[in-house]
This record gives sequence, C-alpha cells and structure tokens, in this order.
Amino acid sequence: MAKTKKQLATPSPGGIAKTKTGISGLDEITLGGLPSGRPTLICGEAGSGKTLFSLEFIVKGATQYEEPGVFMAFEEKADELKLNVASLGFDLDKLEKEKKIRIDYVHIDRSEIEETGEYDLEGLFIRLGYAIDSIGAKRVVLDTIENLFSGLSNEAIIRAEIRRLFQFLKSKGVTAIITGEAGEKTLTRQGLEEYVSDCVIVLDHRIINQISTRRLRVVKYRGSVHGTNEYPFLIDDEGISVLPVTSLELNKEVSSQSLSSGIPALDKMLGNKGFYKGSSILVSGTAGTGKTSVAASFADAACDRKDKCLYFAFEESPKQIIRNMRSIGLDLQKHIDSGYLDFYASRPTIYGLEMHLVAIHKAIRKFKPSVVVLDPITNLITIGSVSEVKTMLVRLIDFLQAEQITVMFTALTLNNIVNEQTDEGVSSLVDAWLLIRDIENNGERNRGLYIMKSRGMKHSNQIREFIITDNGLNLVDVFLTEDGVLTGSAREARMLLEQTGEMIHAQAVSRKDRELIRKRKVLESKIDSLRSEYESAEEELNKVYVEEALKRQIMGDTLSKITDLRRADVSELKKVVKKNKK
Repeated sequence: MAKTKKQLATPSPGGIAKTKTGISGLDEITLGGLPSGRPTLICGEAGSGKTLFSLEFIVKGATQYEEPGVFMAFEEKADELKLNVASLGFDLDKLEKEKKIRIDYVHIDRSEIEETGEYDLEGLFIRLGYAIDSIGAKRVVLDTIENLFSGLSNEAIIRAEIRRLFQFLKSKGVTAIITGEAGEKTLTRQGLEEYVSDCVIVLDHRIINQISTRRLRVVKYRGSVHGTNEYPFLIDDEGISVLPVTSLELNKEVSSQSLSSGIPALDKMLGNKGFYKGSSILVSGTAGTGKTSVAASFADAACDRKDKCLYFAFEESPKQIIRNMRSIGLDLQKHIDSGYLDFYASRPTIYGLEMHLVAIHKAIRKFKPSVVVLDPITNLITIGSVSEVKTMLVRLIDFLQAEQITVMFTALTLNNIVNEQTDEGVSSLVDAWLLIRDIENNGERNRGLYIMKSRGMKHSNQIREFIITDNGLNLVDVFLTEDGVLTGSAREARMLLEQTGEMIHAQAVSRKDRELIRKRKVLESKIDSLRSEYESAEEELNKVYVEEALKRQIMGDTLSKITDLRRADVSELKKVVKKNKK
C-alpha cells in the first residue's frame, strides 16, 4: 500500500515535519527522516557513498512513498549514472518513463552563469524549477555543490548564492539533499554549506589495519533531537543499510519459555530443561572439543521445532559443516531445503567489526530467524581488539534481545591469555556459559562439559563426560575415585572392575543363600520327622485311651445285663415259692 506525503511528513516532538528516506536504519537515527521542505547537506570524501546515498533517497521516495524526485547531477552524465546503479536493482529508465523521477545532467560553465561580471545562478534556478514542476517533484538532489562554485574565491558571493539556492529550494516546498566534498579542515570545501543547511550528515570511509569501514554521523539537525554517534553503514547489492547500534537501554522484554539444546542429557542438567527463549549462550573450549557440534545440534533442534535458524560461519564453509555434521547423525541439508535453516558464511577479514555487525543485522532482518548461531566469535579478534569485539557483541546481544532471538556463540580458547580475552571477557555478557575442556589421563584425551552459569535457573554443578557418537552428542557421568576423575577407557575399566566385583559378590551371596536354603530344608525335614513321631505317639496314646474306654463300656454293659438276669431269676424264684405255698 503506497504511503502519502501526509503519512511521511510527520512532526517530531519539537514540531519539525520529517520525510522518511527509505534507507534502512537512517530514519531511526534521525527519529523520523530528513526535515521536510528543507535542505540537507550530505558531505564526505571521494568514495564515501554520497551519490548513492542521495540517489537511493530519490528512488525510495518514488517507489515506496509516491514522492517524485529530481536528481540534478553536475559530475556524472545521466547514462553513466543509470549504468552505475543498475547493479543495485535501480531501474532509472523505467522510473523516468513513469515520470516518477527526472535525472538532469548540467554542465557548469562559469561564462554561462556570469552576467555583467557577477556570479549568478538564475539560469540554474529556472532549469531546476522546470524539472520540479514537470513531474510534481517532492524530493530534489543536487550532486555536487562544489561544481557550482568552482573557481570562485569571493566568500561573500559564495555565501550569498548558497543562501539563494537554499531559499529557492525551500520556496518550492521540496525536501532536498545537496552533496558536498570534504575540505581539509572543514566539512565541505567551501566550509559554508554546513552553516546554512538545516541538517548535515557526514559520510566517512576509513581504512584501519587494511580493512575498510564506512561510518555515518549526523552533525546537526535544526529543530530536532537525533543520534549523535558514529554509525556503521554498508553498501551492498541492495543499497545502503545503516545500523543504529547505540540503543542500549536495558528495558527489553524477557520470556520464560524454554528451548531445547538439542542434547537431552544437557537439558536434564539445566533446571528449566533448556535455555530461555531470547537468551544468549556461549560455548567455549579448545580446538577439537566439539563446539561446532553443540551449535549444530542446537540449530537442528530449532529446525525440528519449525523455528527458523540463521547460522553465521566465520571459519568453515556451509558445505563443510553440513558434511561434518552427517558423521554425528545430523542432516542439516534437509532443514536448508525446507527453508528453516540458512547459512551466512564469510571470512572475518572481509569487513571491519562494525561492517560485520551491519551485515549480521541486515541478514537477520531479512531472514527473520528465531535462533541465531555465531561460530566462532574469536575469529573476529583478528580484525579488532578484544574490547572492540566485546563492544560489538554487546550491541548484537542488545539487538537480538529486543527481537526475542536466541543466540549461541562459540569461542575458541587456546591458553590462559586468550581465555581471559575471550571466555572471561565475553562470558560476562551472556546468560548461559558452557565450557568444554580436555581431560587427559592414561594417555587418552577426553572431553568434559561444565555449566559455568545459567542465569535465572538452577543447574547442575557437576562435570559430565562429553561424548561425540555416530548418533549424536551425549553426556555421561564421570567416575569419581580417590585418585580423581576418571574418563574414557579408565572410566570403562573401573566400571567393569566394579561390575566384576559386584558379580563376584552377588555370586558369593547367592552361594550362601543356597547353603542357607539347604540347611533350612534339612531342618524342616527334621522338624517334619519329629512331628510325625509325635503324631504317632499321640495316636498310640489315643488308641489306648479309646480301648480302655471301650473296655469299661463293655464291662459296664455286661455287668448291667448280669444284674438284670439275676433280678429276673429272683423274681421267678419268688413266683415259684409263692405258688408252692399255695
């Protein structure tokens, strides 16, 4: 959706209306853009990017904000200018045909603009006014102002004509950029333009330790506050990108969400089962300890979660990293094919530190990742001092925290001096620090991983042996003995020895258990025999008791029968005696 002039010319807190430039980062530094309807001076040495800067201002106005523009060149012809910026994707011919821009080359000849012995720019005003009115221009660029006053030495005339030029531009109601070349002790050769201009921006292209760095500084801005520091900017195939790197307010939002490290055993060591989203993690160690493998596992886990990851490689090429990670069971190529993983690989010496920061910032803005990996940051020390690298990382971490992007750095440690410069210098900036160290014992080199710190969560303070296998990374418990920490084959041997001892002990216990079982069975057998004897004796005794009772019963019955018989005999006898008496 196209923006209108009213949307662009927004008043600042001081009441100054501003026009957005469309140049990445510049509008943030100027808090809204350039002063609307006023002239801005862009000055700098040859090759600092003045022409490209002003031309992008015109093109972005025409393509993004529906503001036609006039570019009046005094050095380069229109055809040369169009050819020079074609590599940036600026189709000036098309924009001219659509009457969105107008490019006018003016050859300055002093004899043509002098009248009656006095210097006069009236002819230029007429030509410029026609160009503005022909397309309804809202933006104007004059490149460069020195050509208008070449050969003049009268400062009063120069000042008067500059004022006339600026007043003419203001009368036309256009937002103008005038470029000027740097002087020896002044911002421009004449040293006057900076005093008349409402806004002055200086571009600088410097070489330090054979590495080029481009910087931008807003020297003055009438009626508005603005960033006053030097800001790095980058010129690439997409134009100019400026990074406002000094916004270091500690008021960023934080998250309690956890992200897996990609190593399950490491997640268990972290109290929150992973790293906080939006946090910064440092993985440091000597060469060959597996820092890149840890970083790749972290990236792989992010892509598995469908989070986009941007991997900045300063030491190995992407194809080399992809090949090497296959040896530990990580297939990074599938994440690249799915669009969740992208690599940005470059040698540190290709840019200065500030330019690297701008390039990283721009790549992140373009790819919009949730996770970022920088591997390794210690290579940046080759292009800057330790303090400069630390300052750069502070700015980078600040930017990533503002965007809630989780970042993992890897850092190489070589000796105590470098440790102090890298680990101890950078580790104070990050939220979590993993340290991987070599553990040499019994003619073997193994790895141990420590969690040195993890802000905001309880974590394990124990060392774990770090193992790289065909199926990924793993952490195992080290073996603590009276002689110290055992790792590798020494740990395996000690564990085997203890397992053997446990088996022997278990065998001995089992043998004693079997002997005890046998004794218990013998004892139980004896008890059963005694119980049988007791039951037999008890049964015999009961038998005697029964027989005696039976005898008594039989004897009683017999006695009773005999008694009854006797009574019967007596009765019969009495009957016979009685009968005989009769």
